[in-house]
Parts: sequence; C-alpha cells; structure tokens
Amino acid sequence: MNYYSLNKQAPKVSFKDAVVKGIAPDRGLYFPESIVQLPDSFFNGIENLSNQDIAFNAIYQFVSDDIPNEKLKEILTVVLDFDFPVVSVEENIATLELFHGPTMAFKDVGARFMANCLGYFSQDATNEVTVLVATSGDTGGAVANGFLGVEGVKVVILYPSGKVSDIQERQLTTLGQNITALEVDGTFDDCQKMVKTAFIDQDLLQVMQLTSANSINVARWLPQLFYFLFAYKQVKSQGNDIIFSVPSGNFGNICAGMVAQRLGMPVKHFVAATNVNDTVPEFMSTGEYKPKPSTATISNAMDVGDPSNFIRIRHLFDDDFEALSKNLSSFTFSDEETKEAMKSIYDKSNYITDPHSAVGYLGLKKYKENNPDTYGIFLETAHPVKFLDVVEETIPEKLSIPPQIQKVMGKKKESISIQTYEHLKDFLLNR
Repeated sequence: MNYYSLNKQAPKVSFKDAVVKGIAPDRGLYFPESIVQLPDSFFNGIENLSNQDIAFNAIYQFVSDDIPNEKLKEILTVVLDFDFPVVSVEENIATLELFHGPTMAFKDVGARFMANCLGYFSQDATNEVTVLVATSGDTGGAVANGFLGVEGVKVVILYPSGKVSDIQERQLTTLGQNITALEVDGTFDDCQKMVKTAFIDQDLLQVMQLTSANSINVARWLPQLFYFLFAYKQVKSQGNDIIFSVPSGNFGNICAGMVAQRLGMPVKHFVAATNVNDTVPEFMSTGEYKPKPSTATISNAMDVGDPSNFIRIRHLFDDDFEALSKNLSSFTFSDEETKEAMKSIYDKSNYITDPHSAVGYLGLKKYKENNPDTYGIFLETAHPVKFLDVVEETIPEKLSIPPQIQKVMGKKKESISIQTYEHLKDFLLNR
C-alpha cells in the first residue's frame, strides 16, 4: 500500500515514509491509494472477535507492507489494553466511552499506535526523529504519554497559552525526559500553522528529521477507525439503522469513522457536531469552504477554524457535495446550549458528560428530529474530570479524581514560552 499527497505534487510513499515524514513535501496530507472493503463475513461475525482481532483485520491493508504481522499484533495488544464500552443514555441513544486509556482521552489509541510504529521504524535508524505536534487540548497529553521514553524520538508540543484546561496542561508539561512543551501566545490555529511551516522549512529539514503526531499523520489518524468497529460490535443486534455523532475539531476522528464505513461497516449516517467554530457546518449548508480564526469555548479541543482533516473527508467522496451530504450532516452549538445539554443528560440519566461529548449529544438529537427511527451513538471523547471546573459548575456533583489524573496533580509545570514561528525555529535549531 502506497500513500499519495492530496495536493498531488509529491511522489507516492510507503506507510513507513508517510509516518516518518508526517506531511508531504507539497504540504498535502497523505492518503492511502486504495481502501479495500472487508468481506461480509467479517461484519457478520464481528461479535465473536476480540478488539485486537477486529483492529488487525481493519488496519492490515494499510500497514502490512512495512510492519510484519506478528509485530502488528504485538503493537495492537499494547495499544488496546483498555475498554471501549457503549453505554445506554436514553432510548435509542448511547455513548461510546473513549476515555478509559492512560490520559483519559480518545487520542490515546492513535498516539500510542503511532509511537509504537515510529519506535519500530527507528530501531535501525541513525538519525533522531523530532515529533512536532500542535494541541488544542488532549492531543498533547496523549502524545506525551505515548512517546515518553521512546528511544530515538524527541517530542515538541505546541499549545495555546491559557486555552487548555489545567489537567490537560499538566499532562503535557510535567513528564520531562524526551518531552518538551512550548507555550504559544496565540490560538490553536497559530500553533498548527507553525507546525505546518516547520515541515517545509529547508533550514530545519537539512539538519533534522521532523514528523507530526497530529491527526494529519496517517499513523495517528487511521487507528481511530477502530472505535467505530468496536461500537458496531456491541450494538449490531439492536435492530435500527446506526448513526454516529462525533464532536469535531480537526475532523480526524470522524474521517476515520468514514473510512470504517468505506471498509463496509453498516452505518446510515455521520453527524459532525461542532461548537461555535462552524466552518464545516457552514460548508455543509452553503457548499463554500471559508476557514476563519478560531473562537475560544468551553469545549476547547474543538476550537479549530480550519480543520486539517476535512480535506480527507471531501476526498473520500471525490469532492462530490451531494454524495457527501448523503453521508454527513454538521451542526453548531453555543456554550450555553452545551451546558444545558450537560444538565439535561445528568437530570434524565444521571450520566455525566464532558463539554465536547455534550456537543456530540446535541448533534445527535438534532439529526434524530427528522430521523427518529435510528440508533444514535455519540462519542464521549474525554473523561469529564479533564474539564473539572466546567462540569462542576454545570451539574450538582463533585467528581472524584481517577488514578490516571492523580499522578500528574501536584507535579511542576515546565514549559517554554514562544510568540512567533521564528522563536520555534530558533528553539529547534539550538536546543
């Protein structure tokens, strides 16, 4: 399997090279040259398979040229060592909990998968790899945890100052070792722009090997398709058409779900639920893509004004707006609506959601207004405790702190403040 740049001005590369490069020389995202549907027997018998077996069958075609079967199975055993339960919230509505991993966010799987792949690829490499990643919240902690101590890999994480939660910041600034956090005076979009600029800066590329651990990297993005297959395994027998509502920021997670659909997973529709950063809802309404500066919200991991992965979604449907519209709806919600949803879910079901997942719930409810005979799953992308202040001021309950979070509380934050791309470049060249 080769990967090509969506800008189509760069040579095709192997999975290994796509992972190590992160982004193509023409600044395009890498995309697999084919997606071969899995046999019907896989989905007919999916409830009899382990999560590791499901993941192996799903990811095999994308990585098998570069990772031997036994090594791939070993990686998946390490990556998928926690549960992904579907929990009923109300009639024909459930949530898929993706927060049972080490940093209690859905990005744990992609970050750990990529870290293990890069660790395998770098075994015989003579040059150190620098992983450069921008985070709007949970990516930083997941990447820091996944890559901590990986030989031959240094990690540099850019995050917007004052725009991530206290726990999110602790998870990416307190680990030390091969992890460095750069605190940027700006927004997530500023961080992401710096990272993308670094990948085409010849001064840097001549002296170091850079790669990204954002969902622009195929090894971070593709494993997220596992979630949707794990959910399908659990709800296959419920009888109604299945829809997924995904709280969406950079659109990697929902794009991976659409790859699972392309693999043959029976699903009726996807809903991309966003906060007030409504670039994609506007596009789905007007057909015009107009990126804009991001706005800070209580669902900060979705504060993205120009989502990188949406181009992959458009490419999946050959940029055919009508075909895309049959498979994707997108809705936008305010902080006030998000808090009301958190209260409503708690009052009805005694279930506690984080702000992002509440946006996913709202998107699901909106879609079901005209499609009531469906079974809806919204993704619970992070544990509510990661947004402790917002949750506890919204619902009448004090949250206990899980062990995964307790271990970073009280640790000293260590970060380096930067303002411009030149500061980032200077740090990379002189560290």
